[in-house]
Amino acid sequence: MTETPPLTIDVDYLQDQLKALLEIASPTGFTDNVVRYVCQQLDALDIPFELTRRGAIRARFAGRERAGARAFVSHVDTLGAQVKQLKPNGRLGLVPIGTWSARFAEGARATILARNGAYRGTILPPKASGHSFGDEVDEAPIGWDHVELRVDAFAHDEALLRRLGIEIGDIVAIDPQPEFLDNGFIVSRHLDNKAGVAVMLAALKALVERGKEPPVDLFWLFTIAEEVGQGAAAVLLPDIASMVAVDNGTSAPGQNSSEFGVTICMGDQTGPFDYHLTNKMVDLCGLHDIKFQKDVFRFYRSDSASAIEAGADVRTALITFGVDASHGYERIHLHALRSLSELLTVYGLSDVDIERDKKIMAGLRGFTSQPEDLAQQELLTVPVEDPIIGDAGK
Repeated sequence: MTETPPLTIDVDYLQDQLKALLEIASPTGFTDNVVRYVCQQLDALDIPFELTRRGAIRARFAGRERAGARAFVSHVDTLGAQVKQLKPNGRLGLVPIGTWSARFAEGARATILARNGAYRGTILPPKASGHSFGDEVDEAPIGWDHVELRVDAFAHDEALLRRLGIEIGDIVAIDPQPEFLDNGFIVSRHLDNKAGVAVMLAALKALVERGKEPPVDLFWLFTIAEEVGQGAAAVLLPDIASMVAVDNGTSAPGQNSSEFGVTICMGDQTGPFDYHLTNKMVDLCGLHDIKFQKDVFRFYRSDSASAIEAGADVRTALITFGVDASHGYERIHLHALRSLSELLTVYGLSDVDIERDKKIMAGLRGFTSQPEDLAQQELLTVPVEDPIIGDAGK
């Protein structure tokens, strides 16, 4: 086996891409502008691409063979909200886009994306002033029924909201409020999954500049509705034998994810990821000295879930950058983003291990196997006088 070492990642490019992506509002359902931006970056790298009707992107980096192709996938859509009600007090009732707590919506600055133009506003509880309500501010319940969006316009009642052109169903984008710190930490909303998109672009740039042909085609997929469960099903091709999702890991108490290195997800709420592809990620990290850890995510699904549920016969793996406070005020570290980009390059250029995967259907010849023999253990010698074992040790 010949393995190419990790390619040099342009970290400045990676950060610049993340900054630019965070500036583009893209809650699920409002992704045209960010799709256009990603396509511009692919054009700049001279990578051909095509779009689905709604805007999911499939770009192709040509390899020596087309069959048995590999794919990477991340999503450009983010969490957000939608106008549910024009309230008599001139404020807006909301429902979430994606799964996130109203706890993290309180105090957020936001943009109402009305059809005739955008309006700014702030998400607040109905009792937002301590001067007016005293301790009642702290006693208010948490939930989307207990927040409202105050519009920064002359809108004191429902009729004035309608005059502004604000309607039920309008999408609301939440400000990311990013901070890029000198110590490598990045704090922002929507790092899930703008950071994954930036990681993929940085890895693709490194591969283009290296100029080495991968063994099989590499497809770079960017989806537009992962936060509402629609994922990668629409952009897969029959030639794609394996797909690696790039997304956020859940750094929290009780989890093994980290904000440093690669966190390899072994399974999420949809079940275990592909045994062979996932272990290849582990082996590549070990071979190339890429820091990594494994984790299992209990309340989580990624782009690959919709593809598998739709019946796609594709091997899947999930590699992640650990995020603290995911779907809230998120924090990551640049070390994880660079590590992920490095892993994408070594996987993309690595040898094909399962030649049979080039065929959609085949016989048993070349089919994989999994170890089940008992592990060999060193004999533990225990003194016969050990009080726990006693005479049984003789």
